[in-house]
Amino acid sequence: MRLSDLDLPDGFVEHYENEVGVEELYPPQEEAVEAGVVEGDNVVAAVPTASGKTLIAAMAMASNRKALYVVPLRALASEKYEEFREIPGLDVGVSTGDYDSDESYLADNDVVVATSEKVDSLVRNGADWIKEVDCVVVDEVHLLDSGDRGPTLEVTIAKLRRLGDPQVVALSATVDNAGEIAGWLDAELVDSDWRPVDLRRGVYTGEEIRYRDPDERDGVATEPVDGDGVAALAAEAVEDGGQCLVFVNSRRSAESVARQLSREGFGNAGETALTVRDAADTSTGDDLADCLEGGVAFHHAGLKNEHRTAVEDSFRSRETQVIAATPTLAAGVNVPARRVVVRDFMRYTDGGMRPLPVLEVHQMFGRAGRPGLDPYGEAVVVAEENPDEVYEEYILGEPEPVYSKLANQQALRTHLLATVASGFARSHEEVLEFLEATFYSHQEEGMGIEGVVDDTLDYLHEVDMVERRETDEDVQLSATDLGHAVSRLYIDPMSAARMVEKLEKLEEEAEDGFEPSALSFLEIACHTPDMYTLYLGRDDDTVGYAMEHEDEFVDPPSEFERGFEDWLAAVKTARVLVDWTRERDVDEIAERHDVDPGDVNTRVERADWLLYALEELAAHVDSSHRRTLHETRQRVQHGVRDELLSLVGIHGVGRVRARRLYEAGIESEEDVAEADVDRLARLLGPKTAVNVFEEVGREVREADVDDDAEFVESKQATMGDF
Repeated sequence: MRLSDLDLPDGFVEHYENEVGVEELYPPQEEAVEAGVVEGDNVVAAVPTASGKTLIAAMAMASNRKALYVVPLRALASEKYEEFREIPGLDVGVSTGDYDSDESYLADNDVVVATSEKVDSLVRNGADWIKEVDCVVVDEVHLLDSGDRGPTLEVTIAKLRRLGDPQVVALSATVDNAGEIAGWLDAELVDSDWRPVDLRRGVYTGEEIRYRDPDERDGVATEPVDGDGVAALAAEAVEDGGQCLVFVNSRRSAESVARQLSREGFGNAGETALTVRDAADTSTGDDLADCLEGGVAFHHAGLKNEHRTAVEDSFRSRETQVIAATPTLAAGVNVPARRVVVRDFMRYTDGGMRPLPVLEVHQMFGRAGRPGLDPYGEAVVVAEENPDEVYEEYILGEPEPVYSKLANQQALRTHLLATVASGFARSHEEVLEFLEATFYSHQEEGMGIEGVVDDTLDYLHEVDMVERRETDEDVQLSATDLGHAVSRLYIDPMSAARMVEKLEKLEEEAEDGFEPSALSFLEIACHTPDMYTLYLGRDDDTVGYAMEHEDEFVDPPSEFERGFEDWLAAVKTARVLVDWTRERDVDEIAERHDVDPGDVNTRVERADWLLYALEELAAHVDSSHRRTLHETRQRVQHGVRDELLSLVGIHGVGRVRARRLYEAGIESEEDVAEADVDRLARLLGPKTAVNVFEEVGREVREADVDDDAEFVESKQATMGDF
């Protein structure tokens, strides 16, 4: 079947034919067309990675007036946005940001790419344009099985279907029960194991690769491999003209494997190494640049976003030959390679080492083989011990079924509150009726969720977020002002309850002269379910720090109370953020607290969101500390001490430039407006100085600046900014 045979816009067809090189449809794509994806029917496509799922989605979106493309990760949202905006005739928008906005400007886009959390937030905040969506594409729908993201994805799909009657196109990896997902969505199922590039799967035993014979379903082929394990497997792939991805189970392992492989000599990704080194403000960035000079990179969640992107782009352009990565790469952006090596199939979980699910390992396998570049793909699991068991599990085994994770209080707290607050349900009966539309109810028919729902509603009533009014026929439900605020802020009701409790205790202690510090507010924000607290190491000195600063904490627990270690982890996270507000550089913070630079960046971003929520709740309880809290949030946003807040409020003046100005006696926005032109140019560089003057309302031309300042600018530019 040819793409041009279908009833699709001419510009769409020409783009895929001329720019992407698609004329004939792949078999799974043809099956999707026959299932009605172009005519507006619901379709679940459960097919391997690189088998054309995105084109299936694009055909559906191009056939509708307004489409929503739902992804699990921000990085994937950015990738899909860039891909879809190249299609003529499609006006594409992307939304992954603030959780308390309806982002009405998106109403004008034909396609909106967003994370499931963002879509859930848009529904909560009453985004009217959501009701106009007539096509919903759900990428990676098998993540319904995820304890973190699954419940949000499930409830969001149910709400979107209730708001209207959109076409639903769900894209999935091959799973054991794809038919069950299709049944829930009233969809036709396209279930295929076809790949554009053959996949050879095997186990490396320490001496050879034991392959599953592609011609005989249960046959075995072996191939000798000389040398040291992972290095030999990577070298063999590169020498054969391919590239290699090595998956390991930790960030430290990714870095150490990359360092080891870079010494083997896999070329030189010089341009990317230079880019990374120029942007590096941590030892991790320098280490990455060193590895790139050997043609190898590492990739994990601890890297800065720009470094992760540089690694991905370098690998796609084939400048980098090998990446050592944690499994997050397999679940994220599209980075295929000739050979995938799964070095670690065990991971520390629930207090011990556990084998990875077959589905997760097969997701890694799916990165093997680049259509149009590789004659085949290879996926190899390293198992020098018990290779027969590993072979049975990951080479012959099938991916696990997907199960709903909705039926627990932690998952239900936020979603039941939002369901009531946004008017989807106004009574106990209507709550249960809404939940009947979820994957959980479809999958667990007869296994009632009512008990968990009742317990959760009891909790929401106890913390003053939901009001109940009993009638003869039912229990009427409504959100309180606090409940509406918490739903809009998109935080866990338990986080909000803890925040309100601490804020009220602050008011009580204020009567005794207690003055909260930045640490006080950061401890409140970090000691919530919504903060990903940092790991406590063996040599961690957080206990001593907590004792030293005990007077700054609001109602701290004793060491004998349950949850004391969780609180210590929150204190450690708050310490990292305090260091950030004291203008320590990321490298110093990372080394001081034994964390990665990316850990600092992600906690800063999350703390900003939680401090914003804390500010809003402080207004709700009429806290007397709102000004100090607001300043704390600003300091976290910019990473500065309080004396720089006026300066960092000027666009283009970050923490480094602000400190430079302050030390030169320019301490406020007014001082900037009155500063000598050439002096400011020497401090910031001529171009930046002109822009800064414009920001404070003073018109200065670049031609008015002393040419001698150019040399200073080039020197200052190497110092960077945040």
